[in-house]
Amino acid sequence: MDIGYVFSGLLVGGLVGITGVGGGSLMTPLLVFLFNFNPAVAVGTDLLFASLTKTAGVFVHHGTHQSVDWKIVRQLAYGSLPAAILTILVLRHLHGTGQDISGTITYSLGIALILTSGAILVRSYLQRNAPPLENESNTGRFGDGQLPYTILTGFILGVLVTLSSVGAGALGTVALFFLYPRLPTIKIVGTDLAHAIPLTALAGLGHLSMGNVNLVLLGSLLIGSLPGIWIGSHLSARIPDKILRPVLALILLLIGLRFVLK
Repeated sequence: MDIGYVFSGLLVGGLVGITGVGGGSLMTPLLVFLFNFNPAVAVGTDLLFASLTKTAGVFVHHGTHQSVDWKIVRQLAYGSLPAAILTILVLRHLHGTGQDISGTITYSLGIALILTSGAILVRSYLQRNAPPLENESNTGRFGDGQLPYTILTGFILGVLVTLSSVGAGALGTVALFFLYPRLPTIKIVGTDLAHAIPLTALAGLGHLSMGNVNLVLLGSLLIGSLPGIWIGSHLSARIPDKILRPVLALILLLIGLRFVLK
């Protein structure tokens, strides 16, 4: 067990609890650049790490704030879980034919981080320009046509998350702000955390079946992350988004460019 892994889990777990952003977006690059893990192993380990830490976050968010919209969670999962299975099958095929999937994962990770950086910056714009509600139950941007857009969003997230471990928190929250512009921020974060649990668990188990998970590393990260996610989730309603958003966006952009140009 490495104290550096434990501290990394504490830091990233806190960020996940506060913002819903920063799990795979920061943990996977941290494992690759700071600890020199193979990108495929970093992604696989982080996916299982995310499934467990986000479970702890949902207990706090839903128990304390009642902040999970389970209907939206189900609709996202209709797209994301089949997408995760299909992506794992493709990766297993490539792996079985002797092809190195690390390059594909590295490039996908860079693209996902760059998209995440841009998405974080436009979140305020989406909130300010939200369309008016026709009635209290209509929180979706597309009204009666909301379901297919939500399922499609889940499908895209499923592919990105399985390839890169990025998107379950970062892109997911911004996608929900776009699709459901009138939902409170705390409910966006809670709903995204809840949807991420089955998605990251399924994708992580798929990577585990290919040998892309380091269980010792996973245990070390969890020791640090569980108190971190608990503290961060309790602070989430108190820290303004405008403090962390620009900093996170810049960090993710730089890391994403580093991966794409690697």
